[in-house]
Amino acid sequence: MNTQTRFGAGIVLLVAASMTLTACGGDSDSGSDSKDEIKGAESSSAPPPATSTPSSTPMDDGIDRPEIKLPADVKNVFEDGKTGDPKKDAVLADSERGLNAMDEAITSGNTKRPALKFYFKDMGLLSALEYIKSYYDAGVTFTGTTRYYNRKVTFMKDGSAVVNYCSDETNSHSVNKKTGKVKKNVPGPGNFGYYTENLKKNDLGVWQTTKIMSTDGGEKCPA
Repeated sequence: MNTQTRFGAGIVLLVAASMTLTACGGDSDSGSDSKDEIKGAESSSAPPPATSTPSSTPMDDGIDRPEIKLPADVKNVFEDGKTGDPKKDAVLADSERGLNAMDEAITSGNTKRPALKFYFKDMGLLSALEYIKSYYDAGVTFTGTTRYYNRKVTFMKDGSAVVNYCSDETNSHSVNKKTGKVKKNVPGPGNFGYYTENLKKNDLGVWQTTKIMSTDGGEKCPA
């Protein structure tokens, strides 16, 4: 979610950016799709290629989950998924699915893919939509591999969870959707991001992301 590395727009503080969308009003679970619609999203990108393959499913917990598909040239690598604590592992698994869901929306050009609202709600959903919109507005998608590491879970007194993690987008590159031209990242600290997610478990047993914050990970995230 560090857009600096993928198309040079600078670090995005997702929570702050999403505040501009609150005028839409309403509950993110209300069933209305009005605030999910991003102008140009459907027409600005071709459908996923036929070679798309389903993203990884970290755990099989019996929940009927929407399928997430990423293009064959896009890969997310998640480290530290097995902590030895099943509850923490479940949180990390749904955090992972949420990140894949955002990338599916970006690469498919479709914010109505069901996984997005399945794994995000409230300010987390608004933040995710603002992040996705930044790609649509710039006319780009991406290719390559993103590594997520140093993932840690902290449980709060109210039963919610906080996940902190780093991302390395050195090998994740911007692609101009009109020309297909790939703009490769320059190796360096600008390719690293540090993230904090707040998650709450819903009635289905899914840990939904309710808030996201991102900062420059150059100092906090060793390679």
